Amino acid sequence: MAKRKKYPKLPNGFGSIKFLGKGRRNPYAVHPPTKEFTLDGVPVTPKALCYVDDWMKGFAVLTAYHAGTYKPGMELDLADLPQSGDTAVINRILTDYIKITGKTQETPGKTFSEVYEEFYRYKFERDKSREYSNALKFSLRAAFRNCSELHERTFSELRHDDLQEVIDCCPLKYSSLRNMVSLLNQMYAYAEMYELCDKDYSAHVKVHIRNDVEHGEAFTEQELKQLWEYKDDSIVEMILIMCYSGFRITAYKTLKIDLKDRYFKGGVKTAAGKDRIVPIHSGIYDLVKRRTRRKRPLLDVSVPQFRAAMYETLERLGMARHTPHDCRHTFSALCERYGVSENDRKRMLGHSFGNDITNQIYGHREIEDLRHEIEKIKICY
Repeated sequence: MAKRKKYPKLPNGFGSIKFLGKGRRNPYAVHPPTKEFTLDGVPVTPKALCYVDDWMKGFAVLTAYHAGTYKPGMELDLADLPQSGDTAVINRILTDYIKITGKTQETPGKTFSEVYEEFYRYKFERDKSREYSNALKFSLRAAFRNCSELHERTFSELRHDDLQEVIDCCPLKYSSLRNMVSLLNQMYAYAEMYELCDKDYSAHVKVHIRNDVEHGEAFTEQELKQLWEYKDDSIVEMILIMCYSGFRITAYKTLKIDLKDRYFKGGVKTAAGKDRIVPIHSGIYDLVKRRTRRKRPLLDVSVPQFRAAMYETLERLGMARHTPHDCRHTFSALCERYGVSENDRKRMLGHSFGNDITNQIYGHREIEDLRHEIEKIKICY
């Protein structure tokens, strides 16, 4: 595949010529110099003067703009400009421009690491419009470390294939790869805003492995029986609570626990999942009561710490490895096995009703209705 020709960097204040991608009749947008900024100091890219089919035509338009001779539509009258030796002509014009205006040539391109540092400061230090969790900061830093192959590369020279190769060659699981893609998307949004790249090359980067979280594996009945035998173990205790309540693991750090009326309230991630009520199954009530007396919240360590402890405990018990999310799959499987109403299963898992407007808007259930359903699940002591 032939690479697109590279042209000299334009001086500060000269304007910009942005390549919008293949498949367009006029793929180059010609913008005058930026003169407006937001209250946060973010440059506001001005409306394009025109769109042309060749970079040299765009350069001719900007040159005419600075000479005061540009008129809207003049680009239509520009004949095809010669390609041979055009770089020397461009450099000569730019040199004259710099001498006359005192403008400086753009500095060499920033590395991936430098753009990341700028983006990180902008997102978490400069932008005060919202507060971000420590978990998000941790995941972005981890994603950056996993992109180590790009750290010293010049950001503006990276292309889709460079980014996709890093994702494809990374041996980590789906969630880690997804975080890497998310980081790239956010960095390119920042880079476009500050004109550090000519387009978003992360737009079509994908994770090409199956989502191992979505395709979790529930604990078998035999495995649950074995867990109940070790219910006094702190880690097993938490695993059992998760298997019979169905929240995502991060939710257990902030769940409201009402021991008097015997229900959990909380949830994370989706609108349907937040602030939902799940009755405390009678089989785990004593475990929840005991754990809340010792620890508040239910999960008082980080998710990675609990996951590591869970793996170690299951291995010690001679059981197959399961992830914390498998506990959520287990709750869903138990609801199906013991005939819990499908709509109430969705409610307790925090799943959306999709296009089912009747249940989504008019489907109201009391706690005791949900308790009647969840108590259908039999405990395999």
